[in-house]
Parts: sequence; C-alpha cells; structure tokens
Amino acid sequence: MGYGSRAEIARLGKVGGIVLDGVDVDDVSRRITVTPDLPERMLIDGRPVDPPPGLVLILNKPLGMTCSHKEDGALVYDVLPDRWRRRDPAISTIGRLDKQTSGLLLLTDDGDLLHRVISPKRHVAKVYRATLARSLTGMEGALFSSGDLVLEGDDKPLAPAVLEPITQTEARLTVTEGRYHQVRRMFAAVGNHVEALHRERLGGLALPGDLQPGHWRRATSDEVMAIFA
Repeated sequence: MGYGSRAEIARLGKVGGIVLDGVDVDDVSRRITVTPDLPERMLIDGRPVDPPPGLVLILNKPLGMTCSHKEDGALVYDVLPDRWRRRDPAISTIGRLDKQTSGLLLLTDDGDLLHRVISPKRHVAKVYRATLARSLTGMEGALFSSGDLVLEGDDKPLAPAVLEPITQTEARLTVTEGRYHQVRRMFAAVGNHVEALHRERLGGLALPGDLQPGHWRRATSDEVMAIFA
C-alpha cells in the first residue's frame, strides 16, 4: 500500500506507529488480513490506514495536468498522496483527458473495472461541454449522429454521437467512443475549433458540483454502479 519497505514498517511498529483495534502492533512478524473495514480498525501514525485495493477516485481534473505516470510537467497523480504512487496494484486513470481538457476523471487500481468502462462493447457514454471558436451552422448534429463521419487519418466511421447546442458557440456532445482527441477532431471536421473542453459525465455519473478543480474524493459504490446505468 506504499507506506514503506518491510524494514521501514517494522521500525514504525516498534515505536508504536501502528495501532489495530486500539492495540499497538509491535510484533512486526504478524500478518494482518487486508479487509474492506481495515481503515476503520487500523491507524498508521495516528491516521486511518489507506483504503485497500478496489479504490475508485473521482477527480475534477484542472487544465494543464497530464494523465500520465511519466511525462514532464504537472500530472494528475500529483494531487494524490505521494505514497499512493507505490501502491500495488497501481492506480491508473480510466481513460484519459488531454492536457487542455478539464472535468470528470476517474482513477482506480481495479483493472477489471477500468477495462469494463473503456471497453467499446460497453458503449459507456462520455458527455463533454465544448466552447467553439466559430458559431454552429446547424448541420453538425445531423452529421455527428449519422454514423457516417470518418475523421482524418481514420478508416472507420465514428459511432453516432449526440450534439446539443447550448449557445451559438457552445454545445454539449455525447460520444460512446474514446478515439484520440475525438471531440476536437469532430469539430475540426466541420470547420470549427474547440477553444475549451470540459467533461461533465461518464455514463450515468456526473461530476459532483461541490468538487472543485484539482480536488478528488473516493467514489461510493452507488456512484461506481451509476457509470453503467
């Protein structure tokens, strides 16, 4: 769970830094079963132990952060506790938002969940709010929903998408695929340019209104189920 090496944890236990069910764990050879209720029973340095594997996080991704473990600059993982980078299994983003896209981003160490959400067979809808450089012409919705649009560099048409105009230069777009820079390329295909892009929803899960940019929290089981609703 990333707290340290075996030797470091042993030293922590010997000085009373590990408490289980109100009792110091000073027997460093003791094996403790990792159960879902462990954060309610165990303290590390006076704070509840981190959640066990099966973690799902909701992040309001700000602009300028990259969904990567290795690239230079600000990463989405920078907002998490440093030790979480050492967790095994590792925490990864469920899909990606590019550096200049903000909004709802999920992270998890549950590989099965990750693949269920991003699998093309699941058709999990992704809803984006786009601010455009030029006014909508009125023909975009029919083209995006036709299932006939082939993006430059692709050889397969896009699945039908739903466009909801908000103003002349702002629209909500629902897609069920996750192609590279898909939303930006769709508007480029109709002669427009996306100036700002924000993801509002993933499946039936909306970005919580009280979650500020750069902030995150654990998803509830109901919220995880809502993704597939």
